[in-house]
Amino acid sequence: MKTIIITGSTRGIGFALARAFLKRGCRVVISGRKQNSVDVAIEHLQNEFSSEKIAGYACDVTEYDQLNRLWEKSVEKFGSVNIWINNAGISNTQNPPWDLSAEEIECVVKTNMLGEIFGTKVAISGFLRQGSGALYNMEGMGAQGRRGVKGLSIYGSTKAGLRYFNDSIFTEIDKAQINIGAIQPGMMLTEMVTGQYLNRREDWEKVKGIFAIISEKPEVVAEWLAEKILSNTKNGVRFSYGGMLRMATRLIKKQFQGQHK
Repeated sequence: MKTIIITGSTRGIGFALARAFLKRGCRVVISGRKQNSVDVAIEHLQNEFSSEKIAGYACDVTEYDQLNRLWEKSVEKFGSVNIWINNAGISNTQNPPWDLSAEEIECVVKTNMLGEIFGTKVAISGFLRQGSGALYNMEGMGAQGRRGVKGLSIYGSTKAGLRYFNDSIFTEIDKAQINIGAIQPGMMLTEMVTGQYLNRREDWEKVKGIFAIISEKPEVVAEWLAEKILSNTKNGVRFSYGGMLRMATRLIKKQFQGQHK
């Protein structure tokens, strides 16, 4: 029975991962910026899983002391931590940098980059004291090195920087019982994506068909990732869900479903 901390797990892929790990008998610590959102997520999970396997604490990942408290409270609750997943991240509104406020740019960079770096420091320091553990850092669009999406240069730049960070720390850990890995979940239709179109109904109508083909449900990705993470024993792995083969398969399925309606 492994204990898993997931930052940014009150919704989206983080929440889906929490469910996937709980289905496999793990204990899970939910975390989000606001305690209210943490409480709501826990309530939903407790309708399906034992409350003894679920804990949740508010944590702003841009604050190092709060991440430390997240570790300490989790250890106090469950005795130890086996896996830490740095999942918390946000996107900027889809605009070029010069049309974004300085505050929005700072928030995206601090949450995505500083939050993951701080989380890595807390998790690995804790694993070194324990003598074992596994850390997984969430990457995303920009980590593959391809040209970015128009209007998302700030978000993509943070993920590109995290790719370098992860590749570096893979080589810096030299403890046999401590592993570091990265996760590339691919395109998913979460609030991070749909939120860009809240006040742009016409634009959403133009792109929703494309998203239906290129994106996957977070629940599907989470099930695949949970299996990979729980069975992995190697350092420096990168689990990538997506690719042209999966996209082609989804396209064929959509066409088949359309022909049989």
